[in-house]
Amino acid sequence: MNRIDLKDRAVVITGGAQGIGYAIGERVVASGGVVVVWDLNGDKARDAAARLSSASLGMGVDVTDIDAVSEAAAELDRTLGRVDGLVNCAGITGPVRPTVEYLAEDWQKVIDVNLNGTFNTCRHILPIMLKNDYGRVVNVSSVAGKEGNPNIAAYSAAKAGILGFTKSLGKELARTGVAVNAITPGTADTPILDGLTPEFIDYMRVRIPRERFVDVTEIAAMVAWLLSEENSFTTAATFDLSGGRTTY
Repeated sequence: MNRIDLKDRAVVITGGAQGIGYAIGERVVASGGVVVVWDLNGDKARDAAARLSSASLGMGVDVTDIDAVSEAAAELDRTLGRVDGLVNCAGITGPVRPTVEYLAEDWQKVIDVNLNGTFNTCRHILPIMLKNDYGRVVNVSSVAGKEGNPNIAAYSAAKAGILGFTKSLGKELARTGVAVNAITPGTADTPILDGLTPEFIDYMRVRIPRERFVDVTEIAAMVAWLLSEENSFTTAATFDLSGGRTTY
């Protein structure tokens, strides 16, 4: 493993108690950073943080609740005085269902967690970064946000929205010390697959030229560099992790 220099950098990871978020946390800690795990389940967040390192913190935060996000960000500002990195990894797929059968409440929940949650955290973490004129934001989108997947329209729309938001925000902050980028991973074998049908999982697998799912450690490796000081020029960009499926 190449060691990216994140020494003493404080990185908030939403949805960091498991899956991709937790793997990113492991890579951040291995690179010398301090992880703050935000997860809807506070007990899971604290347990994950304890497993990552003694210096890591776990907080129960509902990213869809902008007041809760504001309070959590303010607490970090008081206790740490800085947030150097933010990884927006909290997400849900929602049901696999044709759009004409999709329930409005399911649509709203998927948009709230994936897209609105990303806005909420950026809205309240960015002022801390800008105060110190330094920060790295990585928004986790998906190949579904590039080309869409049938029967998960809400997820595809939310992930596409994250890409548009990233481009806009990165350009807004281009004259500051804050970089904002997105990644578009293909399918990884994580708990998020639990809500999908075997047929849909097979549909995604056969479309990957690498003929396998991406490993969470491969995602973490790319994110670690995006969080580092070495990523001093690139912003408002999208980094592909699709195994050749979406090469644009």
